[in-house]
Amino acid sequence: MNDVALTPTSAPEPRRRARVRAPELIGKGGWLNTGGKELTLADLRGKCVIVDFWTFCCVNCLHVLDELRELEEAHRDTVVIIGVHSPKFVHEAEHQAVVDAVERYEVHHPVLDDPELATWKQYAVRAWPTLVVIDPEGYVVAQHAGEGHAHALAKLVGELEAAHEAKGTLRRGDGPYVAPEPVATDLRFPGKAVLLPSGNFLVSDSTRHQLVELEADGETVVRRVGTGERGFTDSPPSFSEPQGLALLPDGTVIVADTVNHALRTYDPGTQAVTTVAGTGRQWWQGSAASGPAREVDLSSPWDVAWFADRVWIAMAGVHQLWTYDPEKGTVEVAAGTTNEGLVDGPAAEAWFAQPSGLAAAGERLWLADSETSALRYVEADGEGFAVRTAVGAGLFDFGHRDGDAGQALLQHPLGVTALPDGSVAVSDTYNHALRRYDPATGEVTTLATDLREPSDAVLVGEDIVVVESARHRLTRLRLPEEAVRVESVAHRTRREATEVAPGRLALDVVFQAPAGQKLDTRYGPSTRLLVSSTPPGLLAEGAGQGTDLSRELVLADGVGEGVLHVSAMAASCDDDPANEYPACHVHQQDWGVPVRVVEGGAARLPLVLAGMDG
Repeated sequence: MNDVALTPTSAPEPRRRARVRAPELIGKGGWLNTGGKELTLADLRGKCVIVDFWTFCCVNCLHVLDELRELEEAHRDTVVIIGVHSPKFVHEAEHQAVVDAVERYEVHHPVLDDPELATWKQYAVRAWPTLVVIDPEGYVVAQHAGEGHAHALAKLVGELEAAHEAKGTLRRGDGPYVAPEPVATDLRFPGKAVLLPSGNFLVSDSTRHQLVELEADGETVVRRVGTGERGFTDSPPSFSEPQGLALLPDGTVIVADTVNHALRTYDPGTQAVTTVAGTGRQWWQGSAASGPAREVDLSSPWDVAWFADRVWIAMAGVHQLWTYDPEKGTVEVAAGTTNEGLVDGPAAEAWFAQPSGLAAAGERLWLADSETSALRYVEADGEGFAVRTAVGAGLFDFGHRDGDAGQALLQHPLGVTALPDGSVAVSDTYNHALRRYDPATGEVTTLATDLREPSDAVLVGEDIVVVESARHRLTRLRLPEEAVRVESVAHRTRREATEVAPGRLALDVVFQAPAGQKLDTRYGPSTRLLVSSTPPGLLAEGAGQGTDLSRELVLADGVGEGVLHVSAMAASCDDDPANEYPACHVHQQDWGVPVRVVEGGAARLPLVLAGMDG
């Protein structure tokens, strides 16, 4: 609906919101964090309910979990957040994997495990993450896709509290969350590891927000670094879900402090922690992408490696690679456009999808590109760098298949390790396996199975020490001379395709500026829309970038199905004439919409960024 998509200068008042009864919450996996109780919407009547459709592979979903923490705490007696776990990968449909993820990411609200996407379909959700707001009487009043909606949600919750307090339909008191019993282990969902010059290991103990030094046996704790609580201080040191570690030439360790959106250094000799890059704020479109390291925002740095005389950063939150130069004290983008996908070529034009693991080997920087289930690398190309793909097909194809790299499959790998013979070990996380790619032969093999969510590996002599994240330990393996035989399995992301009519298709990204905000047009257009497709031939017209949130697409003749990739951004600011410097808010989301072209299909495809589709 064009007037909604193009003229969202203000949000409708609560009384004008569409009265849509919220569908029931159902999921075959059952409920977590409720003490065993099965919840229904009737149990939640009288509360403001925020339903968070998420999946634990998705970094944007993890960002939203962090955005919701403050709202959750501030409105604990009136708001109930319900996570509906809606898997993308096969592994994410395993119930124990969801249980692990809820603990790993400290989800302190009820979660419905919906492996068959039943509730996702009932709510017509099209993207991870999506937030749906249900009022105390059980009606849907708003929907938001993507990140950056915390301010809008807080405003809406305040309106709902006031309106339903006056009507007598608001029920204050404790919500249904019941904390699970804690489990005692030395490590809890460790992320990455590095071998120190002493022969000890340093491990990022992500869920406990610490670094842990272990003796050479990989088991005995020498010391813990960090308070164990979320924080962003150098003294006493505190972290927030740290991940990547790399040894620098001066003997210090660079740490990707992921949820603090920062880089820290750790001195194994003095145990001193120093923040060297990042502000603690998450990078948004339009923010500086280079400059003094302590003044530039970062976004979920997941791994780090020393390559080409600087630190390379797997910036998972914005699908890019950045670099940090310790000599100059600066950061800058090194590769990637922020668009999510698998596109090779010159570094500045490449697309990534949550790069999560890095390993330098000679003239190449290898990387695990998790959301495309790909192994890729960066190498010098003339005066710059280029990005190539060794294994991987795209955002929706994954599995466990060995053989020629052109048809081999991985499933959401998080780590990569250079081996002495020039080959590469891949921590194939969701396949619970350690894989090997040999550039000399172009073959992919399996080195080990029966690991549990391996997220990194470290070479120690003739052994390889694997970080078994979901078994909370390091596991030492002898590098095998022969590969393990594994039955070949291939998968595609299973989401119901939207049936669309052949020919012209009206794409509408629905955006209504939240109450008290307006589009920020002070510096030009405040919206952006980027459209592409897989296969590229699906679109005869309409691909490319523009500023209008509505666009007419033309589907090519003879292409029966594919995926439309849509990336939208809108910037709004507080609508207060008395405030010379109003706060501004960025709303953004990427959609991958499977479509099937059939006679009688839909002629319009609405995607809700914020608000309600009229």
